[in-house]
Amino acid sequence: MESKYAYIEKQYIGRDYVRIFIRLIMAAFCFAAYVYERDRDNTQDLFLVVGFGIIGVSMLLLFLIQYKIVVDNGSMILDGLWTTKRVKIDLNSIVDVRKAVYSRYFFNNPVYNLHTKGTIRFYSSGKDAVVLTDRDGLEYFIGTQRPNELLLVIKEEMRNIK
Repeated sequence: MESKYAYIEKQYIGRDYVRIFIRLIMAAFCFAAYVYERDRDNTQDLFLVVGFGIIGVSMLLLFLIQYKIVVDNGSMILDGLWTTKRVKIDLNSIVDVRKAVYSRYFFNNPVYNLHTKGTIRFYSSGKDAVVLTDRDGLEYFIGTQRPNELLLVIKEEMRNIK
């Protein structure tokens, strides 16, 4: 079966393991407070509602796409949520492609099109990234779950352009 694109990957907001763990700990705290609440008044029921609310929101976040990476026809397209602008990176202007660790920190916030210190960052979860450097020296850090595959596809697309 032929694929329409050379590479496609979807990054989901709710699939970062650290964030899932934090939400489950908060829900467990709410359920524990519900069980051990001594004053049987209306506040006890609030803990139960909040605990189920946290689990419900976590389940919804598992299916919410933060951004989509598409490599096709000599360009990389990063398409985000509803109001975000589509970012198109022309692979003709890229001079270097490498695999790197996204950040040395354990906790990283999801970002889309974050401009900081001469870099543009796209990250949802994981620890690996593909770094693209253009002719002007601007670096694009693109967080991905499949860095080796993305790196090979980008290099192949760049070879096909030249």
